[in-house]
Amino acid sequence: MLYKSRTKPKELRILELLDKRKGLAEKDQYHYLNLKKGYEGELLFDSLIEKLQCECLILNDLLLKINNSTFQIDSLIIIQGKICFYEVKNYSGDYFYQSDKLFKKPKLEVINPLHQISRSESLLRQLLLSTGINLQIDASVVFINPEFTLYQAPQDRPFIFPTQVNRHLESLNAIPSKLTDKEKKAAEQLMSRNITDSPYERIPAYDIHQLKKGITCPRCDSFSVSVEKRKCVCHKCGFKESVTDAVMRGVKEFMILFPNEKVTTNIIQEWCQVVESKKTIQRILAGNFNPVGEKQWTYYESNKGSSMNR
Repeated sequence: MLYKSRTKPKELRILELLDKRKGLAEKDQYHYLNLKKGYEGELLFDSLIEKLQCECLILNDLLLKINNSTFQIDSLIIIQGKICFYEVKNYSGDYFYQSDKLFKKPKLEVINPLHQISRSESLLRQLLLSTGINLQIDASVVFINPEFTLYQAPQDRPFIFPTQVNRHLESLNAIPSKLTDKEKKAAEQLMSRNITDSPYERIPAYDIHQLKKGITCPRCDSFSVSVEKRKCVCHKCGFKESVTDAVMRGVKEFMILFPNEKVTTNIIQEWCQVVESKKTIQRILAGNFNPVGEKQWTYYESNKGSSMNR
């Protein structure tokens, strides 16, 4: 059973938008593409483990802290008496293993993920023991990309290669599992201790004046969008959507990029550009969010009472 789903990291969402509306410096572009590739690999692994038939609890994308040490877990599966957790790597190309180090050919050393899971395993064990839970922990590195090859791979390391993933999951299905209160308590503790704001985020500085304004096409990302009656039409690929949907996408992007800014009719009209009618913007905002204040001082918050852009 899926107990905690994965959401796209805030850092990745911001970098995507900055890349589209501003462009990224070379080092930031490299970081963004690595994050994107890693996230795509995690989603691929998610799609496989969510098909498990055994009685289990699946927790994805955990960020935890114990004794002032923060650690991440890509995917975690709780079955009877045991926790299996996975560091998912979406590496592609030819790699080789030598002297407990990992290299991409011809000779580019990359961080050995075994060091990551060793640290995470130790911290996870400490965290669970601090809550009175003692479960067996099995940690593995999953290489999910079918275009990955590792030469000189040691047989005594907890590596799961692309051709082994399905067999590994079949082996989990074959384990008799009946979850007890101990396993359920472990899942509850991990959920309650999950941190939402990552200390590892690397986001370049930006302000609204640096960013290109306008509504982009959700299909091709083009800014060649105009309003035709009640539709926003992309003149590059022909995609059409309602003005309301297009404006709401624009509002969502603004909220992600500027979480501390109040959302007003004027700001959103300037942000979306192509919708000339302030009444249209006002109607869309008022129909989806709670207005606060009066007349020119009106801004909009989410229906849950917190700012709509958080």
